[in-house]
Amino acid sequence: MVNVYLYVEGGGDRSEQQTRCREGFRRLLEKAGFTDRMPRIVAGGGRGTTFDKFKTALRANSGDRAIILLVDSEEPVTQTPWVHLHARDGWRRPANATDDQAQFMVTCMETWLMADRTALRGFFGAALNANALLPLNNLEQRPRQDVQQALEDATWPCGRDRQYEKGRRSYQVLAALDPATLRQYLPHFVRFVETLNHYMQ
Repeated sequence: MVNVYLYVEGGGDRSEQQTRCREGFRRLLEKAGFTDRMPRIVAGGGRGTTFDKFKTALRANSGDRAIILLVDSEEPVTQTPWVHLHARDGWRRPANATDDQAQFMVTCMETWLMADRTALRGFFGAALNANALLPLNNLEQRPRQDVQQALEDATWPCGRDRQYEKGRRSYQVLAALDPATLRQYLPHFVRFVETLNHYMQ
């Protein structure tokens, strides 16, 4: 088993938010079966900054680590990971990076949250307007703007202090998700977990 370093998009540039980001992903991965073999989670901040940190880690790697990037795809994925990232962001695949090292939240982290209605009800309570949420079929084909807006609309009745807000509550909801539920609806989440299992078996 190699040491896995996971560079995730999120956490901003404040240490408090980065801690929340790492904790949210850690708790989700624990439930996905990685309790005793947790990757080192690095909250990369913004999208471009996360990619830069990933590239720096690749260059410094002496071969004893697996360096993995996890970012929002921003759009539905119809091509191989690095082709998608080059077309979407102009990012070129580092010479020593494989397709497995580029992982996506498709189309954004909120898609993961949207997939688990039980977790949403448990977190936001009875005031959650589930009718405002998007259908579960083909969630990864939904534009990120639609996903984020639907979450805000569905949680608006919960009150200003409880309504969904990206960054403020997103990692708390992330920590509450059930990986088994995400596997049912999100093929790229399946790919992500299987890749981690491959490196950490």
